[in-house]
This record gives sequence, C-alpha cells and structure tokens, in this order.
Amino acid sequence: MNRVLLRIMAAALLLVVSGLIGWRVLAPAELSASARTPNPPTPSAVLLGVTSRLNIAPLIVDGRVRVYAAKHQVKADGPVTARTVYTARWSFRRWPQQLSAVVASGTTVVTRWSDGKLVAIDARTGKVTWRADGPAAPGYAGHRTGAAAVWNPPGLRLAGGTLVVTEGQSLSGYAVSNGRPIWAATVPAGCSGGLTTSGGAYLCATGVYEATSGVPLTGWPAGPYTPVGCVTSGCDAVRDGAGQAWLVTGAEPRRVPALDDPAATLAAGVVLTSTTSHSASPVAPSPAALPTPASSGVSATPAPGSSSATAALPALWSSSATAALPTSKAPPVDAGTSGSGNPQSSYSAEIAARSVDGATLWITSGPVRVLGADLRTVLLLTPDNMLKGVDAQTGALKYSFPMTFPPDKADSTDWKPGLYHVTDGFLSMERLNRDAPDDPESPVYYLTLDAVLVTALPD
Repeated sequence: MNRVLLRIMAAALLLVVSGLIGWRVLAPAELSASARTPNPPTPSAVLLGVTSRLNIAPLIVDGRVRVYAAKHQVKADGPVTARTVYTARWSFRRWPQQLSAVVASGTTVVTRWSDGKLVAIDARTGKVTWRADGPAAPGYAGHRTGAAAVWNPPGLRLAGGTLVVTEGQSLSGYAVSNGRPIWAATVPAGCSGGLTTSGGAYLCATGVYEATSGVPLTGWPAGPYTPVGCVTSGCDAVRDGAGQAWLVTGAEPRRVPALDDPAATLAAGVVLTSTTSHSASPVAPSPAALPTPASSGVSATPAPGSSSATAALPALWSSSATAALPTSKAPPVDAGTSGSGNPQSSYSAEIAARSVDGATLWITSGPVRVLGADLRTVLLLTPDNMLKGVDAQTGALKYSFPMTFPPDKADSTDWKPGLYHVTDGFLSMERLNRDAPDDPESPVYYLTLDAVLVTALPD
C-alpha cells in the first residue's frame, strides 16, 4: 500500500514539475537585451563591391547597424560591412507573438507584432523607447531570410515623422518620435494596401489622406494607385487608375506624361523607359571582366555643364575603415522584386533616360534591368548579374563589377535575383536558384544557406 502511495505521489510531483517547466517555456514572455558595445563605425569609402554574404536579410539603419527579422524576434548586429552575421548587438523577443513588420526612421526602429503592439527600439542601443497599441496584425511572413518583413513591411508606412498603420478598414497615424497616437480613421474596404508619398500623403485604392492628420484630401486623380520606382513608403511618383503618371513630391500631384508608359520608372529624378522589354531568363554567367566606359554600350547626351564620361572604378573588397562615406544619403528605396509583374524585373534591350519634362538625356544598350538609384547613380543589373552604376544625368559608367563574394573564390553569378533593397549607400539582394519555384518555402527556392548579398555603393 505504501509503495502504491509513493508511486502516486512521485507521479503527481513529476506532473507538477513538468507543468512548471512547460509554463516557463511556453508562457507569454518578453526578453530584451540592449547593446553593451559602442556603436559600429561608419563604413569605409574605399569599399566598392560585395562586402557581405548573409543568411538573413538586413535592414540597414543609420548606415551603421544591420537589423534582422525572425518569427518571434528582432535583432541587430554591425558593422554593416561585416562578412557574415555577427553576434547580436541587441535583441528583442516576444513569445508567443509573431513579428509582422519592421520599419526604420532615422535611428528609430519600429516593430509591429501579431497582437497589434507597436514597439520602438533605439537602433544604437537596443533599448525600447516607446510602446503603443494598434490593430491586430498578420503573422510573420518573412520566410527564411526575413526580407519581406523588413523590406516590404505589411501594414506599416512612413511619411516624414509619421508612422501610418493599416489593417482592414482601420487607418491610424502615430508620431515616430514618441509613439503618441495622432489620429485614427475608419476607411472604406480596400484601403489597407496603400502607400505614402514623399509629399506626405497616404494613397490607397479608395482615397487619399494627409499622413500627419488623417484628413481626406481632394483634388487628386482617382485610384487605385500604382507606385513608380518604390513599393510602400516615400514614393516620388505614382500612376492613377487611368494609367496616368504623377509626381507626388509636394502637397499636390503634378502630371508627368513621360512616366505614363508602364515600362517606365523613376530613379534619381530621371525617367527610365525600357524599350523592347522582355522577361528573358538570365543567361549563363560570363567571365567577370570589368567593362570600360567605351565598351559599356552607353550613348550619352550630356546635360549642360556635365562630363560625358568617367573612368570605370575597380571592384574592391576590404575590411579596413579609412575615409567615411558621405552621410547625406537619399531616402531608402523600397524593396524590388524579380516577379514578372514588375516592369523593372524585365531585362531590356535598351534603356532610355529622360528628364521629367521629357527631354532625352541618354540611352544605354542592354540587356539590363533597372534596380533603382543611390543618390546620383542609377543601378542596372545584367542577366549574368553584373552590377553597373551609371550617372543619372549623363549615362556615363561609374563602376561595374560581378555580384559575387570576393573572399570565396568559388562564388558564382549563376543565380536569379530575388527581393532587394537600396538604402544608405548599400544594395542588399536575395539570390535564388535559376529554376526556383514560386514558393519561398520550397527547399530549393534560395541559392544557398547564405542567400543574401550586401554591396557597397559609393557615389
């Protein structure tokens, strides 16, 4: 009898201990670890070319810190030119909530979670600076690299100092500086997938709203709106529901007929139109030779007072830091995509550059595709993954190099571009298998475990 009682008591004790362990593991929890080391230095200006090969997509913040998204965690490392992912400088984890989206404004990183919580973190220290309540958000959809969460954040838009949060028919604005709710509005269905303009407006399929106040704006063309040269935030141009293009850098839209062509995009203030555009599959990689301006296929019509050619720069790789890169970088460029629905993903036989008023600037032969721009440089990619930087006003070749990781001599350009992001003088890009299926969860979707390249782009 005593043995039976002891067995019952032992089983009960084991059950209690198991319950306590399970509660500690599975109970809702929040873990925060702030930085204990100085802020990483500004990258070296001598860097040109691929500096890093990572297994997760970075959101480069303040030109010094790389921020990453995982299912239940956001973390950061640095410097931005580190070859691989380093031990986290800081991290913030919430369980069981999922990280839905991440955006950055200055040194403030704002995270959105599946329970609707908005948590802002100082990118330099990792300390939480404010919290706010918002509408419930979608779960994590960043797949293996987290790129979609940091480069195309669902339901988070930035417009100057305002964070616009969208979900269903809920539209609200918060101050990025302190998280204070500024305004909230109920909008028609179909308004959650909108974009913000560099002029401070939020545009969606059913209306236009002032981002700082939520007040509906009149005098705008009817949507739905298609972003031009951007994806979600700070757009300089859009097309309306009739396919007409508009500059949206000010309080009122300005017609730009030069952008009406669906094959046209805007980069560095220049209208780039793809001619004989096609979605040809990338060809087998060619030897990694460095083209010169004379062989680059560029026929330039120089702007008044500008140089018609520059010397091609060599592709360099160095871990040393000397002169600092310029700090006055252009606003971040949203994530691009290699999907066939994006005109910029097509390889074109020719790219024609014009001013927004329609004046011809230069023409370059392809095949190339437009990735975007960094300050005064238009970024072009060839089918064999050579990256070319050309002057936005003259078309002169500034640099050209293969998208390979120099420390690995066996690294290849035999891959297909995935999502990418341009910000603070860096291009980050996913590498996919050439015959990758459409499903990012497929084990053969990404090229390798370290599927993301980071490239320095000095202007």
